[in-house]
Formats: sequence, structure tokens, C-alpha cells
Amino acid sequence: MIRDARVLRAGFVPREVEHRDAEVNHLSSVLEPIINGEPANTAIVTGPSGTGKTCISKFVTERLREEVLDVETTYVNCWRNYIRFRTLYQILDDLGATIDIHRQSTPHDELVDRLQQHDGPRTVVILDEVDQLEDPSVIYDLHSLPQFAIICIANKEEELFSRVDDRLVSRLRSSEHVRMDKYHDEQLYDILSARAKWGLDEDVITDDQLYRIADAAAGDARLAIGILRTAAGKADRENHERITDDILLDAAEDARAQIKQKSLDSLTPHQRVVYDIVREYGPVGPSEIHERYSEEVDDPRTKRTIRTYLSKMEQYNLLEAEGTSRDREYSLVDSAAASPMQ
Repeated sequence: MIRDARVLRAGFVPREVEHRDAEVNHLSSVLEPIINGEPANTAIVTGPSGTGKTCISKFVTERLREEVLDVETTYVNCWRNYIRFRTLYQILDDLGATIDIHRQSTPHDELVDRLQQHDGPRTVVILDEVDQLEDPSVIYDLHSLPQFAIICIANKEEELFSRVDDRLVSRLRSSEHVRMDKYHDEQLYDILSARAKWGLDEDVITDDQLYRIADAAAGDARLAIGILRTAAGKADRENHERITDDILLDAAEDARAQIKQKSLDSLTPHQRVVYDIVREYGPVGPSEIHERYSEEVDDPRTKRTIRTYLSKMEQYNLLEAEGTSRDREYSLVDSAAASPMQ
């Protein structure tokens, strides 16, 4: 049943992207100076989860590498590499410049010096989930180096700007902003149809079933592709000739659970403490959350940072908020209330 499993994976970058021509052209134009050996402006790519921010960024940089021999790219997941040292190390490691760097004893400044001395090809650095950086000064480190072009990916601009100091805010505000909106059901159907065409045998899933996946995913391509992948995997393991409606129903629940677990596993230690407080005491307001959090950790972050954590977990459907900013309360998302598979 599965012709090419790669096509069904979340991180797969297709040869052609659906319904993002304007965004692709915009980001391509930002990076175009690199083709002529000139520095490129910083790009900030924003939008809700599942709108294709990472996919588009990788797609455009791969096309750039096809056009220009002397260009490299490096991808950093800042949710995983949220400490400044880890981010800088990851970039240098991709450039092959970490042979004599000791993770425990090398100072940050030496890593920055290494980047400054880099005389290889111009490099596009994709900083995914950049608003997760505990020390956003790494953006400033890279911003000042003309041999590096930066693509910053975040859910919301304002949350990125709220984390950085004034010298960087002004630079980021003058950057090129590529904004992604949620997909419509018809657009998600087209994305799913293309994945099914290249990844699955013919006639194993109907158009009606693809539309139902699109409707259940509510604009989130990551979830839509996850449902398709989970359904195809289960049908294949059970030796079905096609994906049945029962398999599709189970796949929707399983895909949501997998994405939720992956988001939970990605939380930083401080974010996990905040999440556990909401799980135990919710519905609960930000002040009480911060008070309990400060009692549990040795080096508590500011109230502003905790609000950013809460907003991030809201965007990833781990928490939900009710009330205005003054009397807002947070609780865990009720998974059963998600858009059902019809």
C-alpha cells in the first residue's frame, strides 16, 4: 500500500509546494542577493502551527543550493537547542568546525569567533522555533556576520520581539516578514491528494476520505499529514487493500495524541514545570502559576517569560485560555473536544 514512506513523513520537503507560491517567491527574493555573492536581509517567517513555515524555508533554501554552487544551509531546531551554546555549536558542527571544541569548557565567545572567522561558502541559517531561545542574543551574533543569512521561524512576531533587546528589535522590524495563514480545507485536500499520489498505491483512499481528513485537521497541515500517515501505516500492517473509515477514525485520534506527546517532549525543563502546575491546579491564572513555579525552580524566569511559555503552549494545543488578559485562566486542552472525524 505504501509506495514511498518519505512522502508521508512530517519533515518531508516536496518537489513542489501547494498553495504557497506568494510566500515562496517572497522568501526567494529575500535570499536572491546571495546568488550575486552579496549579503541577504534577515527573513522572519511567522504563522500558526501547521502552516508550512519550516517546509517553505527548507524548500526555498534547497532551490537556492541547486542554483548556486557556493552556498550552504544549516537548520537549527531552537526548541531542542534552546541554549545559546547549543545553537552556536549546532551551526558550527554543520559547517564542520567543531573538531577541537569541548562542550563543557569552551566559552561562548570562542564559538562566535569561529563563526566570524568562517571563510567558507555563504550560509543560510534557519532558526526554527526561534522564540524558544532562552538567550536570543544568538540572533544578534549571526545578524552582524555578513557571510550568514538568517531565516527566523516563529509563531508570532510580537512574542519574538518581546524576548529581544532594543538594539535587535529595530533590526528585526526592518527585516523581511513572510506571514503564513492557516490553510483552507480545499488547500489541505490538495496537499493530502499530492502526498497520497506519490506516497500510496492507487485507490487506497477516496477523495471523500481526504476531504474528511482536511476538515478534521482544521487548517493544520502537520495534523492532516499525520492522520494520513497513521491511517496508511495501520492499514498496511493489517494487510488491508484500502484505508477503511474505521481505520481513519482511529488514525485521527492517534495522530493527535502523537503530536501532543511530541510537543510535550519538546518542552524545556522550565516550560514543563509550568505545564505540570496547570495540569495540577488548573484552571489557574498567570500570577498563581508564576508564584507556584517560582517555588519549584532554582532560577525562576520573569512573569513576562512565563506568559510567553503559556502562549506557546496554547499555540501548540497543550493549554487553553479563557477570560480577558486581566482575569485569564489556563487549563489543559480537552482532546475530546477537538474537531471530530466525520
